Amino acid sequence: MSEEFEQRSGGYVAFLVIFMGLIGLLDQSLSQIEGPLIPFILQDYGITAAEFAFWQGIYGIITFAVFIIAWVADAYGRRKGMLFLMLVLGIPALLIVFTTEGNFHWFMILYSIMILGTLSNIWEIPVAEESPPAKRALYGSIAFLIGVIPIWAFVAGPIATSIGWRWAYGIWFFFMLGLCVMWYFMKEPQRWEIEHTKRESRLLKLKEALKEMKRTDMIYVLMCTIVYSMWTISYILIRSWGAYYYMNILGWSEPQFRSILTVAALLTMVGAILSGILMEKVGRNGTMIIGCTGSVIGFIGLGITGGTTIFFFMIYLFMPIILAWIMVYFAEIFPTKIRSTAVGVSYTAVRAAYVIGPLVAFVLLIAYPTMGGFFIWGGIFMIIPLITLLIKPYETKGKVLEAVQEER
Repeated sequence: MSEEFEQRSGGYVAFLVIFMGLIGLLDQSLSQIEGPLIPFILQDYGITAAEFAFWQGIYGIITFAVFIIAWVADAYGRRKGMLFLMLVLGIPALLIVFTTEGNFHWFMILYSIMILGTLSNIWEIPVAEESPPAKRALYGSIAFLIGVIPIWAFVAGPIATSIGWRWAYGIWFFFMLGLCVMWYFMKEPQRWEIEHTKRESRLLKLKEALKEMKRTDMIYVLMCTIVYSMWTISYILIRSWGAYYYMNILGWSEPQFRSILTVAALLTMVGAILSGILMEKVGRNGTMIIGCTGSVIGFIGLGITGGTTIFFFMIYLFMPIILAWIMVYFAEIFPTKIRSTAVGVSYTAVRAAYVIGPLVAFVLLIAYPTMGGFFIWGGIFMIIPLITLLIKPYETKGKVLEAVQEER
């Protein structure tokens, strides 16, 4: 460990993990809540499922701007980056409340800006930078665990049926205001301050940050892009269209679907816990293999059996294992100087999946009206991340970040 770096107190690290986890909760909730709301949105705007998927892909172009959030966190510091992220999430969520039935495209613009924020995931970076090496994966997975507490699964349906689906988004603005109070007590991570001092307090320019990226960094950027893109496309299929499948195709009522969605959402928490344990016990690579294998079985099984809930549950158990791995591994594999920017480059490339994913759903909704083959394709996509293991990615388990930077 660098002689310049002193470990934060256990109390502060605990606060930071909880705070970053709550930002993750805001992030995940605004991302996940669209699934149970889509039937209400389709009815309100009088559009078909395929039309919504098509426009979701077109407006997904806005999410390429996610790189800006990552650069702010590298150039101006993690604290300002977190504040910027919270505002990008919370303000559009409130403005959605004021859209009307005739403002579908205005809703889609606000929705896409909000989703842009949910894609940055920079809230894992301060946890990685401030955690002791032996507990970095554990603390990262705890923050992720807090982020996947399924509040959205409990509130989406009741709010949509009582005061309208728009408020299912709007209430999260007030949650964001509470987080702003916690933000006041956040300290700038020492690793960022050290790098800022080495630059003689100069602002890290975008071009300069990109030039700092070496060949090894680009290999890991490519790996992150492939894994996260395939995860995103597959998860869009289940997150956005699971409720539509059970309610509109299989004929379940909203309370019936809510019951299995609640179980599935709780399983995301189990997946987060398992991911932390697996990353510490079997390592990062083994965790990715387990997560992908379980997800493939879940997607293909759901498609073949025509909605058997055990496979629906498997998807919600194993997909979070992969996402937690993504959050932890790519927050620790890059050098501190360009960590947020490198992650930002990766996530910017992944944004193509937020254009491609809905367009894939658009094609599959037309090709498979009963949606069996629709979900099988999700399993096929989740096989692809396993191919990236051929580059033999560096195992970061138990390593100090400075050692990772030098050895990988």
